[in-house]
Amino acid sequence: MIEDVLLNAEKKMETTIEVLSHELAVIRTGRATPGLVDHIRADYVGVPTPLNQLATISVPEARLIVIQPWDKSCLREIEKAIMKSDIGLNPSNDGNVIRLSIPPLSEERRQELIRLVHKRLEDSRVAIRNLRRDAHNELKKLEKDKEISQDELKRASDKLQALTDTFIASAEKASADKESQLKEV
Repeated sequence: MIEDVLLNAEKKMETTIEVLSHELAVIRTGRATPGLVDHIRADYVGVPTPLNQLATISVPEARLIVIQPWDKSCLREIEKAIMKSDIGLNPSNDGNVIRLSIPPLSEERRQELIRLVHKRLEDSRVAIRNLRRDAHNELKKLEKDKEISQDELKRASDKLQALTDTFIASAEKASADKESQLKEV
C-alpha cells in the first residue's frame, strides 16, 4: 500500500519534470535547436500535425534552422504555422526548404526569458509540492483507516519528502542549465 502511494507520486513527479523540460526546450536562446519548432503544428490534409512528422529539421549552423518538408505541397502550411507560433521568428521560403535565422538576443529579451524560466520552475515546484500533499493525504487516510501504523506513516512521509526534494532539485538543475544558456552571448 505504502509502496503504491510512493510509486504513484514518483511517476507523477517524473511527468512534471518531463513537462518542465519540454517547456524549457521551447524557450529560445541565441542558439538554434530543433526543439524550438518541434511543438509547432501545421495543417496537413486538414489535420494539425507536428513539424517533426512533416519534415526534416536540421541545424546546419549555430543560428540557422532548416526545415525540409517531405511533401513540398505543405511548404506554405508550415510557413503559416511558424508565423502564427509564439517563437518570434520569420521563415524564409525558397520553394524547397524553409530557413529560420535566429537573431542574437538583446539583453532586455534575455532578462525577460530568464524571468519566464523562473516562472516555469516555480510552477513545477508548486506542482511537485501538490503531488506530495496528495500522497501524504493518502498515507494519512491509510493510517486513519488502521491499515498502517503511525511509525509506518512517519517512515513513508520521510521517504516522500526525500522524493520531493530529489525532484525539486532536478527541476532546479534543468532551470539553471537553461538560464546559463540564456546568459551565454
